Amino acid sequence: MTVGIDLKRIYDEDYYFWYSENARLLREKKFNEIDIENLAEELESMGRHERDKLESFLIILFLHILKLKYQSNYEAGLRSWKISVKEHRLRANRHLQNNPSLKGILSSIVLDAYSIARLEAAQETGLTEETFPLEMPFTGELALTEDWLPTE
Repeated sequence: MTVGIDLKRIYDEDYYFWYSENARLLREKKFNEIDIENLAEELESMGRHERDKLESFLIILFLHILKLKYQSNYEAGLRSWKISVKEHRLRANRHLQNNPSLKGILSSIVLDAYSIARLEAAQETGLTEETFPLEMPFTGELALTEDWLPTE
């Protein structure tokens, strides 16, 4: 790094350079030159991103489970909802395998995801919110179980 470059200032001006320089400084063990404050913030942000990614998979999984359970008479969507359930179940399970510490907060992620999926299900189906129970009519564990689909 050129003497005099202020990485804290660079952080707001050129992310790529900021990332590259901090990575180089870490590899060279020049810890006193690293932008510790912003680096810690970026790492926390990356962790939140992994949590949010899992939540996103679960929202879609739960949304399509709800559609299958409460709008099963809508033949046109059944096949695509079943495929989506399998796909997002697989994505969520794979994400949990790659980020096992998320299992420790899975119950809160499941609750957040269900509450959003419930609202989206009402919006997308035109059914009232009351059609979809406030409490999940299935468990997160069951929803993540291979080949499980809701029954009427």
